[in-house]
Amino acid sequence: MRQRWIFTLLGLVFLNTGQPVHSETQAAPFVAGFDRFSRHAELQPQAGGQLLISELSCVACHPSQRAELQPKRGPRLTGAGNHLQQQWIREFLAAPQISKAGTTMPDVLHGLPAEEKQQAITALTAFLTTQQSDYPEIKATGANPVPHEFWKKGNVEQGQELYHKIGCVACHEPDETYEPGEIKISPTDKMLAQLDPEDIKELGLAAAVRPVNSVPHGNLPAKYTPKSLTFFLLNPEQTRPAGRMPQLKLKAVEAADIAAYLLRKQTEVQTADKNTIAPDLIAQGQQLFVELKCVNCHETKKLKPKLFAQPLAKLNAAASTSCLHAAQKNMPAYPLDQQQQTAIEQTLASLPDQNPASPKQQLDFQVLQLNCYACHERDKRGGVGFNRKPYFETAAHVDLGDEGRIPPTLTGIGFKLQKKWLSKVLNGRGDIRLHMQARMPVFPKQQVSALPTAFEKVDGKTQLPDSKVFPDHNKLASSGRIMLETGCIQCHPIRGESMPGVVGTDLGDVTNRVHPHWFREFLLDPASLKPRTRMPTFFPGGQSQNKGLLDGNVDQQIAALWGYLKAGSKQPLPEKILVAKSKNYELVPDKRPIVLRTFMQEAGTHAIAVGLPEKVHFAFDAEQVRPALAWKGRFLDAQGTWFIRFAPPADPLGSNAIQFPAGAPVALLKYNQQPWPTYSPDANELQFRGYRVDAAGIPTFLYRCGKFDIEDRFEATEKQALKRRLTIKGSPQQSDSETLWFRGLTGKTLKQLNPTTMQNQAGLQVSVSSELTKAGLLRKRDNQSDWIIPVPATANTTIEATYQW
Repeated sequence: MRQRWIFTLLGLVFLNTGQPVHSETQAAPFVAGFDRFSRHAELQPQAGGQLLISELSCVACHPSQRAELQPKRGPRLTGAGNHLQQQWIREFLAAPQISKAGTTMPDVLHGLPAEEKQQAITALTAFLTTQQSDYPEIKATGANPVPHEFWKKGNVEQGQELYHKIGCVACHEPDETYEPGEIKISPTDKMLAQLDPEDIKELGLAAAVRPVNSVPHGNLPAKYTPKSLTFFLLNPEQTRPAGRMPQLKLKAVEAADIAAYLLRKQTEVQTADKNTIAPDLIAQGQQLFVELKCVNCHETKKLKPKLFAQPLAKLNAAASTSCLHAAQKNMPAYPLDQQQQTAIEQTLASLPDQNPASPKQQLDFQVLQLNCYACHERDKRGGVGFNRKPYFETAAHVDLGDEGRIPPTLTGIGFKLQKKWLSKVLNGRGDIRLHMQARMPVFPKQQVSALPTAFEKVDGKTQLPDSKVFPDHNKLASSGRIMLETGCIQCHPIRGESMPGVVGTDLGDVTNRVHPHWFREFLLDPASLKPRTRMPTFFPGGQSQNKGLLDGNVDQQIAALWGYLKAGSKQPLPEKILVAKSKNYELVPDKRPIVLRTFMQEAGTHAIAVGLPEKVHFAFDAEQVRPALAWKGRFLDAQGTWFIRFAPPADPLGSNAIQFPAGAPVALLKYNQQPWPTYSPDANELQFRGYRVDAAGIPTFLYRCGKFDIEDRFEATEKQALKRRLTIKGSPQQSDSETLWFRGLTGKTLKQLNPTTMQNQAGLQVSVSSELTKAGLLRKRDNQSDWIIPVPATANTTIEATYQW
C-alpha cells in the first residue's frame, strides 16, 4: 500500500492554518527563499530585503558596491531568435506577470499608450529575433549515446519519471497524475501526521511540515521548441549564468525525454526568419533595448549598458513614485506585494548603518540565493519540503530510511568534508550515494567556487593533519582490517567490493573525503554529528566492544580504521568480503548476452533467462511457451542454479521488473470474442521446439501453433526497451473457422497512449506498426482487457513489437 496519504493529509491541514500559500497565478515576483522563509518571519528582515534586491536585479540599474546585493540579472538573449518562439516573446513583453506568473522580470512597457506599446513590442521582438546562436555539438560517448536529432526522439513517459525522480520537483511543481513509488514513512513523519496543527506550532515544527511552493515554469510549450528546451536542460548555464537553474548531469536522451514531457501539450512550433525583418525595425528595437535598460540585465551581442539610475544608497524608499510602487513611464514596474515592499524598504533604510556582512552571513546568504535549501537542511533551516518527500526515492526502493533517499544535511559540512572533496562535489564529480535517485546538481563554477572555503571558514574547527589526530595510524592498518569486520562492511562497500546486498557509500576513499577529526568524533558518537542517522555507535560510552584487539584501546582502534582505509589497495580486503567474493556467482552480461536455463517464480521450472549487455533482461517460460518477465539493471546469481539442488527460485538482481501478459502470445480463435486459451499441461496449444543463438549471442525461440511455425526474438534498444520480432511461417490458407491472432497486451485496464501504443495498469507499454494497429481489436471479458491483432494471411509474416516500462 502506498503511504502518500500522510503527506497529502498534512499538506491539506497546513493549507488551512492561515499561512500564505501562493500558486503560479500569483502576480508578485516569486523568489524561493523569500517565499519559504521571509513570509514566515524565519529570516532577519534585512536578509529578506537583500535577497529581493539581488534576485530582482535592482543593482543592475541602481549601482552599489555591496557584494551581497549584486544582481542575478536575466537570461542571456544571444540565442533568443532561434531558441524562443516569436509569439511568446511578444506576449511576454506585453505582460510579463500574466505570461509567467511569478516572474522576476518587470514590466518595462507599462507606461506607454496602447499603440506605442504595440510598436515597441514589434520592434523589440524584431531585434531579439536577430539574436541567434548555433547549438553546441554534443559528442557521443559510451555512457552518453547521442542519436541523430535526439531532441526529436524524447519519450514523454520516461521524461515524466526522470522529472519526478532526479530532483526537479524539489523546486518545481510535481504532476498530480504521477504516482511516486512506495516509501517507508519515517517515525518522525508518522508522529507529525498524528499531531494537531496547534501542537505542531507549539513544538516549533511548523516550518518542517509547511508545504513548499513551486518555482513557476510558465507556459513552456509556447516558449520553447523541443530542440531549444532540450539543449537548455543539458546546459542551463549557457543561458542562465546566475545559476538559479542548475544542470542535473543529464544525458542527451534524458534531456530530450524531460523536454518531451514538459512540452507534451505543445500543438505547434513557430519559427522566425530574421532575413524577412526590415532593418529599420531591428534598429528601432535595438535602440529601445538600450533606452529601456533591458541591456542592463540581459546580455546580447555587442550591446553594453550605458544608462544607470540613482545609486542604491541614495534611493528614497518612501518616494511617491518608484519601482516599488506607482512606477511611472520609463520605470520598470514590479508588482510587489506588501511584504516584499516592506522588506525592501527596510533594507534600503538601513543601508547606511549596515556593517559588512560576517563570513557566516555571507555564506548563509549565498546558500539562500542558490536555493540549496530546496534539498538540503542547514542549521535547522530548509530541506526537502514535506509535501515533496514522497518523490525522493532510492534505486529499486532499497529501504535505507530518509537518510538513504533525502539529500544530506549541510550542517557542519565544512567540519566534515575536506575542501578539495567539497569542490569536487560542487563540480559534479563527487557522486557517492549511488542508491539515491535524486542527483546532486552542478552550478556554474563562478557561483560556487568560493563555497568550499566559506564552509570551512564558518564550520571548521581547528583542523589538524591525520598524523596529529592519529599518530600511529600507519602502523595500525592491519588491525583496521579486522576492525572493519565488526560492523562496517555489513553496510558499506570497500573499494567497490562488498558483502551481498550492501548498498551504502563506499568507504574506500573516505580518508580523501572527510577530515580526520570529524572521522574520530563521528565514530565515537554518530548521532551527535548526524541526528537520526542509522549509523550505530561501536564505542558506547567511549568503550570498545572488541577488547581483544589493541587491548581495547578506543583511540588506537579508530586510528587503525583510518590507517587501513588510507592505505587503500596496499592492504587486502577484509576477510569476510574475500570469502563472499569467492562465492559470488553473479552473471554479468558485459559484452555478450548470457542465456541461463533456471527456475524462476514468474517463469516456472523451465525458465530461460536472457541477460543483455544493455542491462535489460527477460525470462522465457519454455513450458507455457511465452515471455514471462523482464527487468533492468543487474542480471542473475547462478549459484543456486549451478550448485544447490533444492535452491529457491532465482530472483532478478536488478529492478523495475515487469510481468508479461499471462497466456500464450498467439492463438487460433474461431471468432474474435472467443476466450483466450489458458495454459494446460495436458492440452497446450503451443509446442516448444527449442531455441537457436545467432552470431550476436541472442536466442530466437522456436515453437509451433497449429500449422504455423513461429520464431520469437527479443533484443534491447538504446533506451532499455525490448524489441520483439515474431516471424510466422505457415500456410496462407487459414481455415474459415480459425484465425491466428497475436496478443499485443492484456491487463485490468488498457489505455491507448497514441495511435500505435497501448499501456496497461502496470505501466507496460507495447507499440506495433500502424498497419497492425488498424486491424487490432480491443476487447473486455471478465474484468480483463485484451488487445489482440489478427496475423495477416500470408506465407511469411513478421510482427514487430516494442515493450517499454
